[in-house]
Amino acid sequence: MTRNDDSTPAVSRRTVLRSSAALSTAGLALPVLGQQDAITGEIRLGGRISGWVGQAPEPIVDERNPTLRLVQGQSYTLSWENLDGAGHNFVIENETGNEEFVSTDILATEGETQTVEFTAQEEMAEYYCQPHSGTMRGDIELVDEEGNGDMAAAPDQVIGQGPTVGIETVAEGLTAPTSLTVANEDADRRFITDQTGQIYVHGPDGLEDEPFLDISDQLVELMEFDERGLLGLAFHPEFADNGRFYVRYSSPPRDGTPEGYDHTFVLSEFQTASDDNATADPDSERVILEIPEPQFNHNSGNIRFGPDGYLYVGTGDGGGANDTGTGHVEDWYDENDGGNGQDTQENLLGAILRIDVDQEGEETPYAIPDDNPLVDQEGELGEHYAWGFRNPWGMSFTDGGELLAADVGQNLFESVNHVQRGGNYSWNVKEGTHCFSTETPRDPPQNCPQRTPDDVRGGEPLLDPVIEYPHEVSFLEPEPGAEDDGGTETDAGNETTSGNETATDNETAGGTDGVGGEGVSDGQIGVSVTGGSLYEGGEINELEGTYVFGDWSIDGQNPGTVFLARPPEGWQDAGSDDMDIGSPTDGEEGNERVGNETVDNETAIGNETNAGNETAGNGSEIPAEGEATQESGQDELWPIEQIQLEGEAAENGRPTGFVYAFGEGADGEIYVLTTSTSTVEGEGAVHRLVPADGDGGEEPAGGDDVETGNEATASNETDAGGNETGADNETAAGNEPNGA
Repeated sequence: MTRNDDSTPAVSRRTVLRSSAALSTAGLALPVLGQQDAITGEIRLGGRISGWVGQAPEPIVDERNPTLRLVQGQSYTLSWENLDGAGHNFVIENETGNEEFVSTDILATEGETQTVEFTAQEEMAEYYCQPHSGTMRGDIELVDEEGNGDMAAAPDQVIGQGPTVGIETVAEGLTAPTSLTVANEDADRRFITDQTGQIYVHGPDGLEDEPFLDISDQLVELMEFDERGLLGLAFHPEFADNGRFYVRYSSPPRDGTPEGYDHTFVLSEFQTASDDNATADPDSERVILEIPEPQFNHNSGNIRFGPDGYLYVGTGDGGGANDTGTGHVEDWYDENDGGNGQDTQENLLGAILRIDVDQEGEETPYAIPDDNPLVDQEGELGEHYAWGFRNPWGMSFTDGGELLAADVGQNLFESVNHVQRGGNYSWNVKEGTHCFSTETPRDPPQNCPQRTPDDVRGGEPLLDPVIEYPHEVSFLEPEPGAEDDGGTETDAGNETTSGNETATDNETAGGTDGVGGEGVSDGQIGVSVTGGSLYEGGEINELEGTYVFGDWSIDGQNPGTVFLARPPEGWQDAGSDDMDIGSPTDGEEGNERVGNETVDNETAIGNETNAGNETAGNGSEIPAEGEATQESGQDELWPIEQIQLEGEAAENGRPTGFVYAFGEGADGEIYVLTTSTSTVEGEGAVHRLVPADGDGGEEPAGGDDVETGNEATASNETDAGGNETGADNETAAGNEPNGA
């Protein structure tokens, strides 16, 4: 999963500012505007995949993708050094990307330097590297010789500083662990899936040498970086008695998979080999569901039994970028190409499915529950429970039965959804709370629909997530007339408030006090969300009632981060009514609160609410009825904090590995699954979150044992299945974790 490598322009500072109030609502602090002198001499940069690094002059030293404040008409000499041996060049273009002022040859030797001379011109707006334009891109600001004009300095803190929590390693010798789960049995066993095809048991004596099940010979041949493989595991609620469990994996194309498609999504039932359920019977496989997959990525892989006894199955949108291209159908939204996320008639992609594995249908080895939202609707595929997803990676139920599912973003935003029956979670009309365009995925449009047309499932609302964060929030620039602090006042003069701000003693609203672990405070937050679970254990008081989750990598090249989010009181009831599917809205969509989203007269993003007939605070027109704007997100995003990890598997408050998955033990305690590199050449491990002082309760049996000799030896190893994108930005279509 590297950062997005699209050739499309990066999101502008103006665009990011429009969402600044929403970030504050979510617990994200806003940058403070500062003053930097204009650059008048030589400029030196270092170039690596994760970004340009300022080397000279002094104001930009060590800044990532620094803003270059240039004097119009002055001549400059810019030199840059290749820091990592990947192919880079240097380009300067205008704001729309249709005119290049400078474009050099590509250098691919570490230590090689290149010098270019140019004169600062009026239309210059951005500089970037063409092979890695998603990560190596910075702004150019033209000023007069006195350096008049303000630029946005890097924020002091963009996510609140969270509590300090210990992390201890309990298992090693894996490759790319994709899930950890337990069965409903009277045994102290944690089952760990490795993407290379094995299921291992971590028990009282540590990680067992022999796998519980090995299906590596049934997987598609894996690449060095891959999102396919063994991706999900769930145990039947009556496993102790019937020995049945379910596995999600990627096989070579099977019968019925269209020519040119990449592989087949397989969901199968297995049984154990004996009454003690000690090991699986590899010959007991019964295929439950097969779905043709057009691309190698966006496979999701989550499977979970709900409290209702039905199996919930996450599916990605089919891969590639933008939910478009081969294998992506047309949907109702003509402004965007694609996509599978909004389709519920032609395939099962981009959704969370709900099936009954204890019964059989007329033509399927499973039945469809009678209360699934699209059952008996003509032309609809009844397996759908919720839709509008890009790539659900990390799905969990709370003890109270609430379903939370992370959804990996495209270019700009990561999100987590509180999933309701019949909910439409907006992709690819929106990316999180923000409008999305398949033509300009890094430059969100101002307007987009807030619900489907009446003839599409009755005009259902497009729901917002409960958690959202941007990949980075550096380089903010105010619109004319906007407040420097990102703005919390409405156009009508009424202050907006989130009601969710500050939840800890070491944090002010938005988390502006103190700097947490390295990385989160420098404008870069992450690239691909890894979903976790609501903490319902008893050992770590600081995590009580919080949702623990993370990001695979801070920038696609370095390890990830572990976060928490604090749900507001009564969150379980917010938008909890099942969506009314199939009932026309009779024109009432312009003024109501729908699901998790506040629309029309109660916006929360930007410096504005649209009161009466006034325009939004940035001067944009009020949208027509039934449309959402970039200013109309939801006003109750959960505040986010970075958990400060300490222990041998942590450094600077963050884990030392890429965060592939989270798991939950039978006691409700949380495990973090990591690997050491962004490719399959690393070493996978499982860690347990513990109290920081080490005396927070009794360890589970085997909790201190570290198995190191259990190498997962499947020959075609791979990277984390759902947290997309590989080294050198080679994601298949842009962001794995984010543009593809």
